[in-house]
Amino acid sequence: MATPMVRRSSNQSNKSSTAGKSNLLPVKTRRFAVWAVEFSLLVISGLVPFGIGVYANSKSDMNRTPLHPILVLTERAIAYPLALPVSYGTRNVAWVTNFAWSLAILAPLGLSGWQLYLLATTGSTTPKRWFGVRVVNEQGMPPGFLAVAQRDLVGTWTIPISVTYILWQNSFAFPNLGVFTFIAALVWLADGVGFGQSKPRRAWHDRLAGTYTIDATIPFTLSQIDNQGQWSDEEEEAAIASLVITPESEEEKSPNNSFLQYIQKHPNLSLIGAAVGSIILVLGTLISTQVYIQTQQNRRANQQRNNQQFISLLQKLLQQLNPQSKASKAEKQSAILALGSLNHPEANNFLVDLLVKEANNPNLTPVIEQSLVNLGIKIIPDLKRVNQFLASQIESGANTSASAKRLQQESLKLNIQAIKRILTVHSGNTYNTDLSRVKLITSKNAKGLVLDKVDIWGVNFKYANLSQGSFKGSRFRGPGKDGRWDTYDDWITDLSGAQMQQTDLSDANLSRGLMVRTNLSRATLNRANLLNARMVYANLSSSQLVGADLRGAVLENASLTGADLGDAKLDKADLYGARLGRAIAIGAQLPYANLTNTDWQAADLSGANLHRANLQNANLSAASLKGAILSHTNLENARLRNANLSLADLRGANLTGADFQGVIFSSGQLHSTDKFVETPTVGTQSAVVQGVDFSQVKNLDPRQRAYICTQGALHPKCP
Repeated sequence: MATPMVRRSSNQSNKSSTAGKSNLLPVKTRRFAVWAVEFSLLVISGLVPFGIGVYANSKSDMNRTPLHPILVLTERAIAYPLALPVSYGTRNVAWVTNFAWSLAILAPLGLSGWQLYLLATTGSTTPKRWFGVRVVNEQGMPPGFLAVAQRDLVGTWTIPISVTYILWQNSFAFPNLGVFTFIAALVWLADGVGFGQSKPRRAWHDRLAGTYTIDATIPFTLSQIDNQGQWSDEEEEAAIASLVITPESEEEKSPNNSFLQYIQKHPNLSLIGAAVGSIILVLGTLISTQVYIQTQQNRRANQQRNNQQFISLLQKLLQQLNPQSKASKAEKQSAILALGSLNHPEANNFLVDLLVKEANNPNLTPVIEQSLVNLGIKIIPDLKRVNQFLASQIESGANTSASAKRLQQESLKLNIQAIKRILTVHSGNTYNTDLSRVKLITSKNAKGLVLDKVDIWGVNFKYANLSQGSFKGSRFRGPGKDGRWDTYDDWITDLSGAQMQQTDLSDANLSRGLMVRTNLSRATLNRANLLNARMVYANLSSSQLVGADLRGAVLENASLTGADLGDAKLDKADLYGARLGRAIAIGAQLPYANLTNTDWQAADLSGANLHRANLQNANLSAASLKGAILSHTNLENARLRNANLSLADLRGANLTGADFQGVIFSSGQLHSTDKFVETPTVGTQSAVVQGVDFSQVKNLDPRQRAYICTQGALHPKCP
């Protein structure tokens, strides 16, 4: 590369420039500071609107709408490479949150675009201008858009991030994001210092784009082109003289013509090379074409042979199934097994239909079922087709005779049995299996599907009927292809809209499961793992959730009326607008939970932990909160009429606008006069209200006011 020719300034100007430069930090230090500021501004531009969206989403007075599809796609695009868990299903957020999170995506992009524009046209971004740093090309001019794209988009971001990701993904620490950040910092540092270069060093992204990062506070000189080289005055003069005195040769002026010059100097070798290359190209084309033709011929031959075998076996089986046939039971069974071993699409369809046709033949149905089980998960679509047909026939069979109905019921039972056996035998290999809208129960009074301790992760059960089934200890979520939990590719079963009334899911793993609008009324979910499950609008009325793990679960607008949540873990769960009337939540853990607009009328929350929970606008009328932990809980505008707060800890709670009409603070009896109140030991029989502000509480009667004053609470009328 030819070094650009520049005129040296006078000694006086050099001295003044050096003096001005000595008052500043070194260029290397300023370059690092510039990078830190640019990166910080980029992060802040995204985090600020994201934080605003999170805060707005926590406010109860915001109208809630589904998360914007673009945000859902962005979330998945980020989660996939970083191996983060993805939130699937419906998610309702405040309308401000949709706007703020969209801004969190657009703001960093807009800021980056503007700074790159300034860099291409002026050589300095805003932080570079602050620190007196400039990027120039070989002529000392702004680099331009192409060079900036090579320098920043490719050299600074794409290559370092790609190298980091490859090293991280193939390391033992994957998917630890802390290690990813550490590796990225090392790669960026190596790029910035020009690791592996011989002196003079220059950042790799500058070398890639042919740019130079220089001190913008002094006039541009030759020594600034590569300040790490620390040229002396004599070396600079020699470089300039060599450019001025020594003319460039024709080869140096046109380096790109070296290949053509070689061909001109060596025509014979060039001709031989071209001939050999042409022969190799022609032979390669012929061989690859022949291989392709032979492959297609073999495929067609195999297909024709399978078709002939299918026709032959089918004709033989139909003859044997003829009522007048004298074929033995063993011969029929052998023909069925042979047909199933063909793995032919039409043979598979025939076997599925044959299971229905021979529903009353106990000699053949077990063999047919075994053939279907051997075919595995791939036969599920055909079984689903027949299942839906039989279910629709049974539901709409007004003109069907009693015998026909019994046959349909038996056929459906056999179909369900075949699906059950396939899911059991092929446990753990069910990912992407589509069983949506299937009916897996024959009648209302019949027993449902029994799949205890089976791995049925990744199955699509949307709108399926799984009522009265048993899935005790089964796993509806798997680690995915990477073998790691809580990553982007986890196999998660979709139960949205499914009918699961009275289903037993005790000890089942439903973590991060999708149960949007799922009907789980009177279901048993004791000790079930529902960590981060999405159960928006789910019906859990009268369900058993004793000891269930619902931490981080989303139960917005869900119905839990009469449900038993004893000792359940609901830390940081979102129950916005949920209905929990007459629910039993004795000892439930609800710290930091979002309980805004929830209905707890006549519920039992004795001993529940509601530390820092948000109960804004909640209805707790006639609820039992005896011994509950309500410290720092938000009870703003909550209805607590006739609630029992004896032994409850209210220290630090926000009671602004809360309705305390008829609230019981102590299990002891109040004296008949307003002026005399029994004073039980604080925390043993009465609510802990010392230091709690009751000044803005509604409907506090004189007896209650006198009582809280004796317990150290704050109220304008306390003596």
